[in-house]
Amino acid sequence: MSFKKQTLGEFIIENQSSFKYSSGELSSLLNSIRLAAKVVNHEVNKAGLVDIIGAAGDTNIQGEDQQKLDVYANEKFIQTLTKRNIVCGIASEEEDDFITINSQDENHQNKYVVLIDPLDGSSNIDVNVSVGTIFSIYRRVTPIGTPVTLEDFLQQGNKQVAAGYVVYGTSTMLVYTTGHGVNGFTLNPAIGSFYLSHPNMQFPKDGNIYSVNEGNYIHFPQGIKNYIKYCQQEEEDRPYTSRYIGSLVSDFHRNMIKGGIYLYPQSSKNPKGKLRLLYECNPMAFLAEEANGKASDGFTRIMDIQPTELHERVPFVCGSRNMVEKAEEFMKAAK
Repeated sequence: MSFKKQTLGEFIIENQSSFKYSSGELSSLLNSIRLAAKVVNHEVNKAGLVDIIGAAGDTNIQGEDQQKLDVYANEKFIQTLTKRNIVCGIASEEEDDFITINSQDENHQNKYVVLIDPLDGSSNIDVNVSVGTIFSIYRRVTPIGTPVTLEDFLQQGNKQVAAGYVVYGTSTMLVYTTGHGVNGFTLNPAIGSFYLSHPNMQFPKDGNIYSVNEGNYIHFPQGIKNYIKYCQQEEEDRPYTSRYIGSLVSDFHRNMIKGGIYLYPQSSKNPKGKLRLLYECNPMAFLAEEANGKASDGFTRIMDIQPTELHERVPFVCGSRNMVEKAEEFMKAAK
């Protein structure tokens, strides 16, 4: 791969005039995420060599076992974002409550809040399967000069000003949008810089991959069961290929490049779904729509859902537009 390409830093500076609020703060915030991602990437890539794989012995607010790298990634992203004096608040999937951050002048002048899943798919760490980071950025809605409140975080996804993910795989990529398309940057580990490698990423309108944990099939609603059977039928363009990694970032990334649908529906085990609206579904929905895809809970556009709590869960159907719309047809028909 030739690296005579634009760096992420150059791209951010060149495009900052297209941001709705062009004050340079959002550019600095994206650069902070870039820096933290490089630090976490360094640790992920040596996970088998040092004592950072395995469980940390605690559970997070979701009741899930925290992996050691979960804790490390959470700390690094919070530290990096806090030190840069850009954000007024952070909400992390790993924290019980949001974190309030004062500005350096101690007058709460910062304008942005960040919601983050520091290490998505972390149950895959011990077996050397790709994991990732997901982030979502909003402008605060409470008055500047006051501490952030829960209201600043419980915003609909359609209010996002930026969102993205980092996938720590065979190569490390940072993919993000500010509402003007989706661009992907690959890390050159030799010099520590991200380079534009996937400009203007788009979901194919149709695909032949469906990504779902079929081990939970018996617990799924009838509409999803019917759609899975449809995917498996022997027709002109089917059966589709089943591909499920168990890391949302990795499954989404593959489907955006190759064309496919990702499903994590509600079930009898998880009546509200399992994925988190604020940390996972909203940012991925923003990316999907900016890449000509679609994201819904089976009935409603994800980014139109009004959050009511910080760690809210929702069903999630996301991917190539025609595939998502076909899944929605099955859901509505079985309702």
